Amino acid sequence: MTRSITILGATGSIGASTLDLIRRNPAEWRVDTLTANRSAKDLAKLALEFGAKLAVVGDESCLPELKQALSGSAVDAAGGKQALCDAASRPVDMTVAAIVGCAGLGPVMTAVERGGTIALANKEALVSAGEVLISAATRNGATLLPTDSEHNAIFQCLAGNDLAEVSRITLTASGGPLRTWSLDKLRAATPEQAVAHPNWSMGAKISVDSATMMNKGLEFIEAHHLFPVGLDRLGIVVHPQSVIHSMVEYRDRSTLAQLGPSDMRVPIASCLAWPKRMETPLEPLDLASIGELSFFNPDEERFPATRIAREAIEAGGAAPATLNAANEIAVGAFLDGQIGFMAITAVVEETLSAYSAPAPASLDEVLAVDEEARNRASQSLESNALV
Repeated sequence: MTRSITILGATGSIGASTLDLIRRNPAEWRVDTLTANRSAKDLAKLALEFGAKLAVVGDESCLPELKQALSGSAVDAAGGKQALCDAASRPVDMTVAAIVGCAGLGPVMTAVERGGTIALANKEALVSAGEVLISAATRNGATLLPTDSEHNAIFQCLAGNDLAEVSRITLTASGGPLRTWSLDKLRAATPEQAVAHPNWSMGAKISVDSATMMNKGLEFIEAHHLFPVGLDRLGIVVHPQSVIHSMVEYRDRSTLAQLGPSDMRVPIASCLAWPKRMETPLEPLDLASIGELSFFNPDEERFPATRIAREAIEAGGAAPATLNAANEIAVGAFLDGQIGFMAITAVVEETLSAYSAPAPASLDEVLAVDEEARNRASQSLESNALV
């Protein structure tokens, strides 16, 4: 039976991978709505290719360009923050939430409140608003399918088992492109070097997060909300080959691991087909060709992000939302050449030290914390600026 789908963030890497799978299985999916932030021409092209009913740009100033590109077609066009939420409220079988950053919080919450099935690829939704989001999902009967490779791997390894049977969940981290660099060399790392991930093809922001290990810190917070086994039963191990995507150890000491290519189409396919499976165009895993798998403990002296994230979730309150907002500001400043690589985590830690607030109880409170944390982080940039 053909199912309907909305993709929030259709022109990003997750959106592109999702559409690639749909393109290969056209009889199984009907694209209802596609959204993007500013890429109006690319969005229009995709909307026409897939016969979408609606295309939405988050930046309303791009709406005239979108309308022009869709002129004469049957695709409706809309723009702005509210239009993104309206798109997320449409009654479809699945919503893929792949808008990067806190811009995706409103649409994700709207989809959850509708009570639908959401393939969640927006890290910030759970990091900044984890308790609010999980509570809303429970209240509205929404189904959250984790799309991050690590959380999807855990989801597959759990396979419906009782969390009480779990002894430990281990997130794997590639370590990023700068894993073996010395502290001195890390201080001089350029944006070009930080985004050159050896295994994964990702956007600039998430690539920098991988290089600092903040990506894994954010995933640690996400895992805490998605798989509530307790912080003492969550861990991280560096696995440079990115073949094992995460592991679940049960109390009988059996450890289940999910292995696969370093390609986001694997976890996305898991979500699209759930609770079944679907084919992907990827080559079979060839362990003999890979040769060996290696594992290391995180080095939190050179890469303190995992420690900072763990301390944030332990502190509770608004700390996780503050961490996420400060990291977005710091990564943006690094990519713009304003601060050095090691200053990214310094800005985050300074912001967490300078600002605390109670745990947000609503999306509006989350956004208020996010705004204040961004202001504090922006002030911190001055003391960490390159001279």
